[in-house]
Amino acid sequence: MVLAIGAGSIAASHVNDAGFWMFKEYFDLDVKQTLKTWTVLETIIAVVGLGMVMLMSIWIH
Repeated sequence: MVLAIGAGSIAASHVNDAGFWMFKEYFDLDVKQTLKTWTVLETIIAVVGLGMVMLMSIWIH
């Protein structure tokens, strides 16, 4: 359950996340570009994390 909550919480971390601002500065993007890219990346991470939790639940009861 902790892994599922952790995976889901990643999807909603935007401008309050230090990683967001580091990503923006490192790749020299403006806020609009960073929001578009960061949203896609974080959503992919959250969905893959949820998928892995569901896959692990097959073997762990």
